[in-house]
Amino acid sequence: MNFWQKMKDKGKPILCLAPMSDVTDVAFRHIIAKYSKKVSKATLWGRGSSRVALDTYVTYTEFVSADGLVLAPEKGRKKLLKDLEYSEIERPIVAQFFTSKPEMMEKAAELAVELGFDGIDINMGCPDKSIEKQGAGASLIKNPKLARELIKAAKRGIQNYNGHHCNLKKCGIINKKEIPISVKTRLGYNKDELEEWLPELLAENPAVIVVHARTRKEMSKVPANWERIKRAVEIRDEVSKATFDTQKTLIIGNGDIKDVADAIQKCKESGADGAMLGRAVFGKPWLFSNSRALENKNDMKVIKKILQILLEHTKLFEKKLGPPAGGIKNFSIMKKHFKEYLRGVNLKDLKSKLMETENAQEVEELISKFSS
Repeated sequence: MNFWQKMKDKGKPILCLAPMSDVTDVAFRHIIAKYSKKVSKATLWGRGSSRVALDTYVTYTEFVSADGLVLAPEKGRKKLLKDLEYSEIERPIVAQFFTSKPEMMEKAAELAVELGFDGIDINMGCPDKSIEKQGAGASLIKNPKLARELIKAAKRGIQNYNGHHCNLKKCGIINKKEIPISVKTRLGYNKDELEEWLPELLAENPAVIVVHARTRKEMSKVPANWERIKRAVEIRDEVSKATFDTQKTLIIGNGDIKDVADAIQKCKESGADGAMLGRAVFGKPWLFSNSRALENKNDMKVIKKILQILLEHTKLFEKKLGPPAGGIKNFSIMKKHFKEYLRGVNLKDLKSKLMETENAQEVEELISKFSS
């Protein structure tokens, strides 16, 4: 039984953190886990036995190019591997890859097992034109045959790892690592084609299919259609009944979820096994804890606490992705987070000054001055 089934057996909707490029990096994911999970100090810093509430939510990495991991020169590969860095408190954690080449997906999946990921996800929904030009992302909706080959390739990669690293006859122990495959996709490309597209994916029996309740053409310009998530569940059930599948693929809905309560309600109404939250977590790393402690942004104590978290996030970003790490990402990425942390806070002067900062030290000086 993989971790998805174990979470399903808890009887509650499975919540997931959406993979978002230049948002859910190693620094932000760690901050989210720290403020959304019950974590002991020993666990937080990698010491002692884990006491993390692993069923709080599922973490996804930013999407990573499988082609780059295999073909890029050492410097480029090192940068991509940084996108796959994670801390133990983020578990269960899923590595998301994109590619149009089954041989690359196979090798990326093998790497994911080696790196200790709990699951692998194949991106079949990203609308970025540069990704689509490679035949990856949302363009795979137009190529079901290739989409199915990629799922098969990921499964082969897992088998390859087990074949290379576990000679049962020789070592006399079982050391197989069977990690589940999931797919993140949309209702369709130019039009809603869920009835044709979803059965193609279900035929390969992935553990999970995450359905963004919009088409590629719609992007985020229209409200997410959760009635179609309900239909996705029905299609899954129809296929499972026809194929006598006792271990159903789980359906996770995605799109326009405001918070944990909203996610649970949408799952209840649609019958989905879970929900994926994306933009809702911007500026709210405590979101999955379902806490309301930091909601009152008119309270100065609340504002100061939010600023402390903002600073902690900034320092970790600089440590993990800034100059000390080789300048993997530009500091300007943090400024989108500054806006979200302080959304609804009436401190225009502080906001504008934060947007002018160039490093964590300047941010710390500003916040210290404000809090004194």
